[in-house]
Amino acid sequence: MRICIISDIHANFAALTSLPGDYDELWVLGDLVNYGPRPAEVVDWVRGHAACVVRGNHDHAVANDCAAFASPAYREMARATQEKTEALLSEAQKRWLRKLPLRVKLKREDAHVYLCHAVPSDPLYAYCPADSPRWAEEAAKAGTDVLLAGHTHTPFVRREGTCTIVNPGSLGQPKTGNPESCYAVWENGIFELKSFAYPIDETADQIREMGLSPALQEGLIHVLRTGRLPVGQGAR
Repeated sequence: MRICIISDIHANFAALTSLPGDYDELWVLGDLVNYGPRPAEVVDWVRGHAACVVRGNHDHAVANDCAAFASPAYREMARATQEKTEALLSEAQKRWLRKLPLRVKLKREDAHVYLCHAVPSDPLYAYCPADSPRWAEEAAKAGTDVLLAGHTHTPFVRREGTCTIVNPGSLGQPKTGNPESCYAVWENGIFELKSFAYPIDETADQIREMGLSPALQEGLIHVLRTGRLPVGQGAR
């Protein structure tokens, strides 16, 4: 079985629909919405295509009309786009986001797998970089052969004891210094980190139609084109 794992789509429908379709199952690690211009289309597409979806902090914020607790560098972008996102989603779509699980445990090909958006002990908000020693504790808490998490927008694969930890990176808003969409594939017991180019100009044009301030819209577009914040706005 070939499983495709994606995370942090952030309403980037052009990136989502450019995802290679050569997989048997699609798993989504949260943050379908916010920042990007097409949240309703992303929600509907994921509902129709994904075998497993967990809730991210931005999904939670939009569905419950509360703060997403984004990092300081992204906080104003998150606040402004959340207002637009909430207006674009139907009540049924918000209800679906609200009911998404925070954690999922399942089994595939004799491996026990734990899926969450951030980390098992704090599935919505904890920011845990690839090299953090905290992963040993989180892997133990998961108690599975595989732990899948997103949230940081940076891909990695690492081992903690008998647990393989995988972050597929961000499909819709990479923070790697490279604008290509990131994802992971699991096949025959092997995880592979992959990326692909998508029509960024399409998403950029849609962002300019959102009615945001010029500074915010150009900041969001800069992140898509470069994988980094504009100079002077700091880093996470």
